Amino acid sequence: MRSFVYDALPGRIVFGAGARHSTATEVAALGCQKVFVIAGSNEATIAEELAGQLGTRLAATHIGVRQHVPEALAAEARAEAVRAGADGVVCIGGGSATGLAKAVAVETGLPIIAIPTTYSGSEMTPVYGLTGEHKKTGRDLRALPRVVLYDPELTVGLPAAVSASSGFNALAHCVEALWSRGANPVTGLQAEEAIRALASSLPRVVAAPGDLEARSDALYGAYLAGGALAVAGTALHHKACHVLGGTWSLVHGEVNAVLLPYVVAYNAPAVPAVIARVGTALGLASNGDAAGALFDLARELGAPASLAELGLPADVLEVAAERIVEETGGSNPRPVDVASVLSMLQQAYAGTRPPAG
Repeated sequence: MRSFVYDALPGRIVFGAGARHSTATEVAALGCQKVFVIAGSNEATIAEELAGQLGTRLAATHIGVRQHVPEALAAEARAEAVRAGADGVVCIGGGSATGLAKAVAVETGLPIIAIPTTYSGSEMTPVYGLTGEHKKTGRDLRALPRVVLYDPELTVGLPAAVSASSGFNALAHCVEALWSRGANPVTGLQAEEAIRALASSLPRVVAAPGDLEARSDALYGAYLAGGALAVAGTALHHKACHVLGGTWSLVHGEVNAVLLPYVVAYNAPAVPAVIARVGTALGLASNGDAAGALFDLARELGAPASLAELGLPADVLEVAAERIVEETGGSNPRPVDVASVLSMLQQAYAGTRPPAG
């Protein structure tokens, strides 16, 4: 008989073309009088548009975010929000904008309204990260946005490379949600549906960036993927991505795109039933090569093919393996050790096709 625990996370989702136009209404519904707007530099125009909607409810605007949320930037943004008398945060952009909003919220308790413009899925999770000497992640319900506005119109101008890499980040959320410790039947259904949506939409998004229906399908997949991971938790894949990206300043989505096929191959012997579900969701016949299919999809999308291509120095792989093992601990379905993880990283560094998984 089934036995599981499912902690449903709170939050309101508004999904559809033009959803951003309800920002002022959602701010008012939360009871916020002065909101602090955070936006990436690419979203400055959208921030101006929203500032016009907010009128007197706008406290201040912060334009400019950085990957992996440096501690100094987080402290600066928090101070700006406090000085402005903000009682809420609106963030517009990808995972970096959402991450900065989370850093503000965790310390101040301010509610977040997130408006994502990529497929990172960060807006659906209570996980946050800060980078000092090393990147550290934590989990806090104050980091979970209270409202998320998914507007596919905001993703139409997203470059193909960013669509591909952030889309693979979402795919990685799905896969980890199927094998992490908190996996359960509900998150499993979400993850499989998300894989199907992403695998079918991402090639269309890259081939025709103006295809709004494809963008909507990809955003739907990213939403489901983030929600599944938020409940199920993470394991080797995300621990590795945070170590590599946070320590050597690599783009998080690109690291996801490179590593995911290799982590699937690594875990395949321990969770064959999970890998079969991934393969089925990708459209493979029974006993298909899920790791190989993900590798091929990344090539089809034009995502980076290797850690070497991302600029990771070759002489840090052993140190990286040691840190990844330390960070992963016992959270992965297949036990990790330095030699095995190093072998996996060496394959990913070279960009060779992963063993069948």
